[in-house]
Formats: sequence, structure tokens, C-alpha cells
Amino acid sequence: MSASASPKLAVFVSFSGTGGVERMVLNLLPDIVNAGVKVDLLAIQRHPMPELKNIGAYGVRLVDLKVRHSTLAVPALMRYLRQNRPDALLAAKDRAIRTAAIARKLCGEHPRLVGRLGTHLSAALEHKPVLQRWVRTWPMRLIYKGVDCVVANSEGVAADTLRLTGLPAERVVVVRNPVVTPALDVLAREPVMHPWFHSGELPVVLGAGRLTVQKDFPTLIRAFARVRVRRPCRLVILGQGGLRSELEGLVQSLGLGNDVWMPGHVTNPYAYMAKSAVFALSSAWEGSPNVLTEALAVGTPAVATDCPSGPREILRGGEFGPLVPVGDDAALADAIVATLERPLPSPVLRQAVSEYSSHVSARRYLEALHLTGR
Repeated sequence: MSASASPKLAVFVSFSGTGGVERMVLNLLPDIVNAGVKVDLLAIQRHPMPELKNIGAYGVRLVDLKVRHSTLAVPALMRYLRQNRPDALLAAKDRAIRTAAIARKLCGEHPRLVGRLGTHLSAALEHKPVLQRWVRTWPMRLIYKGVDCVVANSEGVAADTLRLTGLPAERVVVVRNPVVTPALDVLAREPVMHPWFHSGELPVVLGAGRLTVQKDFPTLIRAFARVRVRRPCRLVILGQGGLRSELEGLVQSLGLGNDVWMPGHVTNPYAYMAKSAVFALSSAWEGSPNVLTEALAVGTPAVATDCPSGPREILRGGEFGPLVPVGDDAALADAIVATLERPLPSPVLRQAVSEYSSHVSARRYLEALHLTGR
């Protein structure tokens, strides 16, 4: 690359739904383009997000690899690297990182390779069979030797990555998720038509996430049942997933049907967050929970389980919201009540997550990619 040419970055990611990784990549790319970097988004479009259609408006070139899974993308990725010769390659999620490392080794092109991990993998696999854990993690020690740098989205994920990969500490860096974008405040001000969010109604406790074992919404529902005995309020849980019927059954068995609403996926969760009294994260494990950061960013008080990993870092050890043991509905209920009675001021909460802005995150990614000052 000549001294005057703009550096080129290839970003490799599988779009398999509306998950946090996909959203974080799309949040990150406009700021990277604004820094003078040419970006190609190498996408596996299994279930592409609607926002992907508009990515070209930000100056990002979308390249469809025309495969359905990361492990099948090695030939397409090799062809791309040989034909386009980017200065750096960013791969998001473990399987994409493995595929990128193999493709780079086989094709003879050697752009700097940075992988992005956002899950505390040891916690996610804790209750899986031993053989399944081994198959999932053992290759990391071999393949990650071919990765120049791994970006973790929390200190907890970084420590777990070091244990699993055996990489030297200097090759794993922490960069916070690009959660806070210019659009966030605009979206947060949009109205919510449901009557529970109108002025003068009972306070709403909000949960959000996939309806899966990881998010442990049964604990949140049981905690809400305890809270409601002590003071009138309502519970809203945003998200879709396989446990919906089980959660609806629990709501009915606890006699909460008139005070719990589960609308499924909503296009603008930030408007709900901004108009809720408390955001509650009940997860059994995380990487760095974006919904918790988003709630603080729109000024909503929050409580969270002290799960591995992320909530303790986001809430600064409890300074910006209570932390409670995983699965402890009584402790979660106490934290919700205390927060309803003594909420922290919104400006304090917004300042607490300033490090999670897309601008700051993009700058630090560019440092990890060695694309600054070129």
C-alpha cells in the first residue's frame, strides 16, 4: 500500500439473526469509515438483519460470501484475500476467527488478523458434556496461534480467552462494545404506544433478551412476584426464544398474568428502556451485556446478576447499580425495590458508560488492527 492510499479493512461476520455481535459490528463500521479506512464487509447472510441493506450508505462495501456457515467459507475467503489484499482482517465470533486463520494460512496473503470474542465461553459451556466442551475449546489452542490479536469485550472475556487459548497476554486486548451511537438518543425518545408506558401509570420493570436458558428469565419473573407483593408495578420482557411457553406458564402459575407483558421482538427496544423505571438483567452468563449498557446510556437505573462476565465491569462493582448472585430471586427482588425507591440520576448513569461509545470503540479497534497513523 502506498503512503497516500487509504488502508483497507475486511470484516468477516456471519449474520444469523438479530444478535448482539451483528449489531455491534454494524455500529462500529461507520466510525471506522469516518476515520479514513476503506471497509469491505464479508458477510454470511443466513438471517441478515434489516439494517444490513443500508450499510452501503455509510461507505461500506457488502461482499456476500454465498455460503451458509463460517466453516464453509474458507475457499471464498481465500479468493477474496488474494484478489483484494486488505491490510487487515477482523473476524467476529469464534468460528469466524478459526475460518479466517485457516484461510489466511492457506492462501499466502498475510493481512493482520484480529479476532473479536464477546462470550465468556467457559461459563457458557460449564454444564455441557466433557467431550462437547473439549471439542469446542481444544482447537482454540492450536488455531489461535495464527491470530495476531484477539479483542475481548470485557476483562472477564479476556481472562477466559487467555486460559482457553494459551496466548501471551499482550495478544489479547479489551475494547468495549460500540453500544452508544448517535442514533441511540433519537430512538430512545420515540413513543411507546402501550398504555403501561404512559405518564402516571405504575412503574415498569424491564427485561430484554433472547428467551433462553442463558438469560434466566424465570428468576426475573419470580423476583417480580416478590416485588409486586411489596409495591405495585409491572414487568415487561422484550425478546423471542424457545422458552416462551415455559415462561408464560410460570407467569400464570404465579398469578401475574395482569401485570406481565411479553411482546416478543420489538424494532426499537431503546424507547421501552428509556420509559421504564428499572432495567433488570437476570443472566446466568454473559460476555458484556449490551442491553445493560444501553439501559444506562438512555439514563435508566439498572440491577444485574453478578454473572461471568460484564455486569460487574459495567456497573463498576455495584457503584452504578446493585449486583446480586445468579439465580437468587429474593436478592434480585430486594435490588429492584431499592432501585425503585432510590434511583441514581440519569446523567450519572449516562456518564458511567461513556467508554462504550462507537467513536471510542472504533478508535481502539483501529489501534488493535494497526490501521492508525497510516
